[in-house]
Amino acid sequence: MTKPHVVILGAGFGGLTTARAMSKDFRVTLIDRHNFQTFLPLLYQVSTAGLAADHVAYPVRGALRKTDVQFRMGVPQSLDASANQLTLEDGAVIDFDHLVVALGSTTSDFGIPGVMENARGMKSVAEALAIRSEVMRAYEAMCVPGNVDTFDIAIVGGGPTGVEMAGAFAELIRGPLNSDYSAAAQRIKVSIIEAGPRLVPSFSESLSRRTQADLEKLGVKVLTDTAVKEVLADSIVTTTGNAIAANTTVWAAGVKGVSAMETLNLPIARGRIDTQLSLQVVGHDNIWAVGDIAGVANAEGYLLPMVAPVAMQQGRFVAKQIAALASGKAVENFVYKDKGSMATIGRHKAIVEVKGIKISGAVAWLAWLWLHLFYILGGRNKIGTMADWTWNYLTFDRGNRHIMDSM
Repeated sequence: MTKPHVVILGAGFGGLTTARAMSKDFRVTLIDRHNFQTFLPLLYQVSTAGLAADHVAYPVRGALRKTDVQFRMGVPQSLDASANQLTLEDGAVIDFDHLVVALGSTTSDFGIPGVMENARGMKSVAEALAIRSEVMRAYEAMCVPGNVDTFDIAIVGGGPTGVEMAGAFAELIRGPLNSDYSAAAQRIKVSIIEAGPRLVPSFSESLSRRTQADLEKLGVKVLTDTAVKEVLADSIVTTTGNAIAANTTVWAAGVKGVSAMETLNLPIARGRIDTQLSLQVVGHDNIWAVGDIAGVANAEGYLLPMVAPVAMQQGRFVAKQIAALASGKAVENFVYKDKGSMATIGRHKAIVEVKGIKISGAVAWLAWLWLHLFYILGGRNKIGTMADWTWNYLTFDRGNRHIMDSM
């Protein structure tokens, strides 16, 4: 008997998890525009010279080794849902019994002018390298004798990603850049801008206060209750009319489902694919959505966070759902099991909150290090990441300060 064919779009946390969970019982084809998976939680360390770029990327085929999953590089062009056919940009037509859309997310500008033109996103290795190169190129120019320029880095968005990047940039400046040429490093400033009243609003107020205090100790200027009206090439204009200096603007204020969901002509709600609690796309019994692109709400009506644990839990859940359908059983509703949140602010500085338990400082920092190391794919990447972290910790240096963009 021929096994049902499941096609999965996207090889991120959700797509890979789904593919691995289904490989024994189904014929699975995994499609992605890249032949590697990016470990998104550590991209900010690439942009701040803490990690080499290849330590956060792992070959998809390597991740699928010892499975029967077929991998194909490709980009979806159109979907004929009634005929169960997916067409790729190269013209290939792929038939499926079930389609799982796990294409992830992209930067959301919320309609704010200048974001796409003048701000940097943080969703790919290329973007991380571009940020690093932009900052390092400016620093090198400032090291020229007689140069008295200043350079301002502004991170928009006070969530975990923004906080982690602000702290990492501050430590890069205070540490290796200051040791290399202090006169230039002292003219680089970092600020973080948050529209709400406090940083990391998903954490408790006490941990938010701790986070702000730790960032300010590192020299980061924290601006809360500050909404962005427009992003210019060298500054940010707030809704109150104030201008904030920003030679490099990093946009960490929000993301949305990738534009491919529109290409596939799937229903969209609140910037994601409109998805039932069963993770079936609204109006389609055999099309599923997982991860950042899936518009699934919690009991309070809020969309689930765009984080790896959600995508991985949904991937395993969808695998069980499709298997249940194949056995003639009814589908169930997905319930996210929140295992806590964490963010690192810098050396010996981090926050962790798990079911009301709040931890900060060195213990939280160590927990953050080991958890991220555990989830990185590939032994080489784990060893390389550990080596970089150990070197950075022992020497207060960062050896990945290369300018490696296309310029």
